[in-house]
Amino acid sequence: MTSAYSDPAALGPLLSTIHSPSDVKNLTDEDLPKLAEEIRQTLIDSLSKTGGHLGPNLGVVELSLALHRVFSTPDDKFVFDVSHQGYVHKMLTGRADQIHTIRTYKGLNGYLLRTESEHDSYGAGHAGTALSAALGMAAARDLSGGDHHVVAVAGDAAFTCGPTLEALNNIAETTKKFIVVLNDNEWSIDKNVGAIARYFNALQTHPTYSAVRRQAADFVEKVAGKAVRVLAHKVEEGAKNLLFQNVLFEKFGLRYFGPIDGHDLPLLVRTFEHLKTLHEPVVLHIITEKGRGYQPALDNPGKFHGLGTYKIEDGSTDSTASPTCSDLFGRAITDFAKKDPKIVAITAAMPGGTKLEIFKQELPDRYFDVGIAEEHAALFACGLATEGFRPFLAIYSTFMQRAYDMIIHDMALQGLPVRLCMDRGGLSGDDGPTHHGLFDIGFLRHIPGLIHMQPKDEDEFVDMLYTMAQYDAGPSAIRFPRGVITGAPVKSAPEILEIGKAEVVADGVDVALVGLGTMFEMAVRTKVLLEAQGLSVALINPRFIKPLDTAVLEEYAKKCKVLCTFEDHVLLNGFGAAVIDHLHSAGLHTSVERIGWPDQFIEHGKPETLRELHGLTAKSATEKVMKHFPA
Repeated sequence: MTSAYSDPAALGPLLSTIHSPSDVKNLTDEDLPKLAEEIRQTLIDSLSKTGGHLGPNLGVVELSLALHRVFSTPDDKFVFDVSHQGYVHKMLTGRADQIHTIRTYKGLNGYLLRTESEHDSYGAGHAGTALSAALGMAAARDLSGGDHHVVAVAGDAAFTCGPTLEALNNIAETTKKFIVVLNDNEWSIDKNVGAIARYFNALQTHPTYSAVRRQAADFVEKVAGKAVRVLAHKVEEGAKNLLFQNVLFEKFGLRYFGPIDGHDLPLLVRTFEHLKTLHEPVVLHIITEKGRGYQPALDNPGKFHGLGTYKIEDGSTDSTASPTCSDLFGRAITDFAKKDPKIVAITAAMPGGTKLEIFKQELPDRYFDVGIAEEHAALFACGLATEGFRPFLAIYSTFMQRAYDMIIHDMALQGLPVRLCMDRGGLSGDDGPTHHGLFDIGFLRHIPGLIHMQPKDEDEFVDMLYTMAQYDAGPSAIRFPRGVITGAPVKSAPEILEIGKAEVVADGVDVALVGLGTMFEMAVRTKVLLEAQGLSVALINPRFIKPLDTAVLEEYAKKCKVLCTFEDHVLLNGFGAAVIDHLHSAGLHTSVERIGWPDQFIEHGKPETLRELHGLTAKSATEKVMKHFPA
């Protein structure tokens, strides 16, 4: 497939006229399919250069057009679950000419942001937030005497998420004017699993579904321009024909419509026009195709959920020269499990992202995907641990925040040996503040009995995983970055590391540099710069965040004038703070300089750009240390 727009900022003739949702309303019905095609082409072209969530956005083009055709933001409110499928919404609300900047530094964010546009009523980045937040908005409208509409758009995967089900339980008791759009494409990032996924599949494969879809489409053509209420009646009757005896949403007190074709734009528009007139909470179930309009995305929806740059012609991407930490993780614990029948692997809808797909393929009986349900995943792991199994729970650092109560109340308090494996520990670059893993040290380091570690390279990473596999005294955690650390080769036989023991790489008497994990290489570069200033510099790889190697820290605090810590984490309550806490308790008053992220949410952009901006560089570390050695 070749691009119609070689210039990433170029827009099609219709899309270039869209500066606000009112422009969508002014188009003719015949223009809308042409605009949909231009939007798809622009997405395919622009995202090939920036990366992003291509598949989900190709799947919601008609839905986004229909919403803006019928409703009026910012007065009406759209709340997109996760909001990674909000690119089309951005394009229809005055940001089309900036879409080529998506996920780049100072460009558009890859998710919705309240600070980016008045049309973004709610920001997100995690699943399961839309229904609860939208219901709060509806309740506020009712209390204030307003009359605007609130529409929550959630994918089918979001309905495996606890907060979504909790919101469903409260909608009918809270408001009588509320629209939920269930965007059903059978995928989150990977193929959806569980009873709810099977239920939605059963709805759309009901024997009468295809026939009613055809009848509805034919009817729209025949009655175009006639009274909407006539069509509404037909849509409603068609939906009733598709209902099972016990439709889930009806039991929650929401009136159910569908499933209908989510790419049939006239049907969507007329259905929304009808739903606007109802005075009861409703669910519209639409069936969409993830990646629609781009064959590579249709052929590989998991890959094109979210990816980096790609070649438009075939969707191919550049491969990394070295295996990523995720690759090593999936391979290592699968190999460990082949020798240890007690090892099991758990993911919360991320087999591809965490590379547990390797485990799934080779040891399917001991692989568990629980859907987008991190709290359940953590408790499920605890149950396995009580029966002598060794669960590895693989969840991104940013999503592990959701299981915080379970880590304290269920794992640590009971001393259960669950292994928390936090991918994307540290800066997550282009994904921005919702996905940066910059808080896990802070929310784990004060929990009694929990072991927490981070490797300086790939070989040490596998050693740490092996150490966790053998550690049964309580919960353990490891944080590791997206992508490659250093590309270091991994030895054939992993070693068990001594818990709480740091590695002293080089001795010194003036300065001690303590570089945690991915920041160890920055400490190495800082050492070179400081030695050029004539200083004697020690270099320490701490390995363990908890327990700290207090003996090594005290030794170098006594013989060096200053310690400098490096971490890919916020400084507040981070690794450096732990070092300061211990030295204070030990009665040592050695100066400590810290390199890490400030007390703010870090924007999106390339890691090297953001590190330079916020002072996470060897040059900055050198300047901080040299202040203690005046000329």
